[in-house]
Amino acid sequence: QVQLVESGGGLVQAGGSLRLSCAASGSDFSIKAMGWYRQAPGKQRELVAIITSGDSSNYADSVKGRFTISRDSAKNTQYLQMNSLKPEDTAVYYCYCNALRHIYTFQYWGQGTQVTVSA
Repeated sequence: QVQLVESGGGLVQAGGSLRLSCAASGSDFSIKAMGWYRQAPGKQRELVAIITSGDSSNYADSVKGRFTISRDSAKNTQYLQMNSLKPEDTAVYYCYCNALRHIYTFQYWGQGTQVTVSA
């Protein structure tokens, strides 16, 4: 089993910044990719950004140029630096991890952290 612990959400004014962190822990696993999804009230969960073990990253069009995903492989931790935040970025942000355990791949989710951007 892999556990994901998120931190860094909160309330910020439009134009401000926040940094989310997500640490993965467990035994006998290797991370293939980590990422962030978000879900706003009444909307479907959507991909925000993802980074692979080879450091290839991809972003939703709505956050390109404002958000940066990064990782520290030694700590099994990923980060999402969010700049120039907008009210429409308000959502619960979920950490995601695709991990290889033995010969199988599994998807894991964090508990979610609230990000609220005031106008």
